[in-house]
Amino acid sequence: MFDKFKEEKGGEMVEERINENTVESETVESSQNMGKRAKLEEAIDYVGLMIKNLKDKRTMLEKDIEEESVDIKNLKEKLQKVSEYIDEENRGIQELSDKRMKVENEADEVATIINNLRDKLSGIDTIVGEEGNRVKQIKDNRDSLEN
Repeated sequence: MFDKFKEEKGGEMVEERINENTVESETVESSQNMGKRAKLEEAIDYVGLMIKNLKDKRTMLEKDIEEESVDIKNLKEKLQKVSEYIDEENRGIQELSDKRMKVENEADEVATIINNLRDKLSGIDTIVGEEGNRVKQIKDNRDSLEN
């Protein structure tokens, strides 16, 4: 059974040494491969961590952008309400201005009526004064006739 391992001259087992060297070289290679595998796994873990960090950063950015979007939408709605309020106030001011103008026109009409009535009263006063003078004259004339 061990005949194939025997050397013809010395009958030593040469094959086993080769096997020991082979086992040692396989062990060294296996150790080197395990070291390379460990470094590769470490590199893969590092890349995985980098990818996770990038995903986390992207998630944070998405969240920040969404919050900013909501803030901007709220601000836009508030500004639209302010704009509507300003438009409503401008309409209200225009209505007040129109009412004031109507009141001023009515006041001018009333002033015209008052001036016309004053002129009429003045005319009546003049007529009453003249009639009073005539009546006085008539009385004076009658008194003078009676005396």
